[in-house]
Amino acid sequence: MDRRFLLASATCALLPAMSLADDAAWAALKKPGAIVLFRHALAPGGGDPPGFKAGDCSTQRNLSEEGKVQAQRIGQTLRERGVKVQAVWHSEWCRTRDTAQLAFPDLQGKALKPEPAFNSFFSDRSTEPAQTAAASALLLNWRGPGALVVVTHQVNITQLTEIFPQSGEGVVLERSGKQLRVIGRIMP
Repeated sequence: MDRRFLLASATCALLPAMSLADDAAWAALKKPGAIVLFRHALAPGGGDPPGFKAGDCSTQRNLSEEGKVQAQRIGQTLRERGVKVQAVWHSEWCRTRDTAQLAFPDLQGKALKPEPAFNSFFSDRSTEPAQTAAASALLLNWRGPGALVVVTHQVNITQLTEIFPQSGEGVVLERSGKQLRVIGRIMP
């Protein structure tokens, strides 16, 4: 049998399952106390450059023009899908803050805030256990009534969910007792 046919067949077989996961994720985001972790929008490169300072955007990887459009699309898609966002937390890195502000300009102020537990530990893995424990506790304590959006980094999301998200991708979670459970992934 032709390998291209097998690959196409396997890909087509996965599409319905992926679609169902996306549908479940979007439905879960409309429930009280919903949680979605977004990897910041496109900021070309990896990690942080030498001389990085959290309070100085000129020392960091920042959103590209495509990333700025992607960030706006995140917020627009959630609004179009009827997701009621109550709060947006982001790391103290400029690319996460900018993603959050561009996606949710109407939530500036109290509802949009930096949360150090979601800072990247890419360059300093020694902080990972304490940060992941703090991030998990914050997420488990979220009750809504609307959805919580967290804009963070790949390493944080991967540690919390075992998923390696793309730039701008969201991972939808729900509480299951004292654990967080992945419902699905969304790509606005």
